[in-house]
Amino acid sequence: MNAFQSLPIPVQTVLLLLASNVFMTFAWYGHLKNLSSAPWYVAALVSWCVALFEYLFQVPANRIGFTQMSIGQLKILQEVITLSVFVPFAVFYLGQPLKWDYLWAGLCMLGAVYFVFRGA
Repeated sequence: MNAFQSLPIPVQTVLLLLASNVFMTFAWYGHLKNLSSAPWYVAALVSWCVALFEYLFQVPANRIGFTQMSIGQLKILQEVITLSVFVPFAVFYLGQPLKWDYLWAGLCMLGAVYFVFRGA
């Protein structure tokens, strides 16, 4: 057993979903900065190649996580991680302004986490 597999299942799931979301965010939005002058189909193909790495982390994350979490819990966890990765990406990589809306969205997500995990 390697060091990763010795981590608790929720930790393994979160780490894999974090890695997945980094690739997902670059696949979905990175072309807006890096390939803005390229034709859309070039951006789509490059994004698709990046998205392959997203799935190489996301599929095992969900399979591992599903051994201890419900599908609803996995989905809410995914959304919280998505927001946690997206906001720094938007601000630091794409140069977008930090908005209060991100905080409010995060608070709504915390409410979703509470409701989905409260019976666990």
